[in-house]
Amino acid sequence: MSKSDGPGRMPGWPDVLALARYAESVGLDSVWICDHLVSEPEAGPPEGVLEAWTILSALAASTRRVTVGTLVTPAALRHPALLAKMAATVDGISGGRLVLGLGAGLPGLEYEWYGFPDDQRLARLEETLEIVGGLLRGPSPYFTMPGRFHRLRDACLLPPPDRPIPLLVAGDGTRLLRLAARHAQAWNTAWYGAPDDRLRARLAAMARALAGEGREAGSLTVTVGVSVTDPDHAMAEEDEFVGSPDDLARVIDEYAELGVDELIVALAPRTERSVDRLVRALTRYRA
Repeated sequence: MSKSDGPGRMPGWPDVLALARYAESVGLDSVWICDHLVSEPEAGPPEGVLEAWTILSALAASTRRVTVGTLVTPAALRHPALLAKMAATVDGISGGRLVLGLGAGLPGLEYEWYGFPDDQRLARLEETLEIVGGLLRGPSPYFTMPGRFHRLRDACLLPPPDRPIPLLVAGDGTRLLRLAARHAQAWNTAWYGAPDDRLRARLAAMARALAGEGREAGSLTVTVGVSVTDPDHAMAEEDEFVGSPDDLARVIDEYAELGVDELIVALAPRTERSVDRLVRALTRYRA
């Protein structure tokens, strides 16, 4: 679920809430929020975007069943200890339904405008994963980290989280895949239409990363971001799926045959009609 400008205006909280509740009511499993301070479309000027964790907290309190998560929070935008505290709070509000999605981020206006560091992105992500993981799931309540970017000494979360909060790492590249295999419970690669050779190569690369970390393939939840555009909507871009619910059901089956555990679907347009088309495809796939 995007929070950036749509045609003519930015979706407000009432729009986000209505679509999330509708998705939950018709049986979808999760709602995901992108985490940026400004939206940068490939063409056109910057667009507005609502703050992710504020929206996520509100969604946690306003839904009852769906998983809620970030896809994803760039490591440099928040101090990892604060991020761990935020995650524990939102997980508590949701009753244990949060997945904390993290990524290295991409240099852009939000770094230029607001002064966030955009260097050493993978090193910052690695340190964030170590700190957040240590605070959220460490065997000891006290955590020390003499890091390059952040230093913690005998730190702990008070109150502690009620459960081990799962971490999702998104992205590709040899080093990032290794970080996901080492630290995460889930991994996301995006964005795709139907499965293609690019996806197959990334799945194979992740299998190698898991083996390199001594993990079994089934120990990591594999999620794929899929862009699905209504045929009656504006012209689709490359790497988007456009087709009928029957066609989409067949594509979902192809992902399942590749061993993908979950699909995170970006709908265009983000409307109840698009949600209904997705539900019809899922119903036909499950049949």
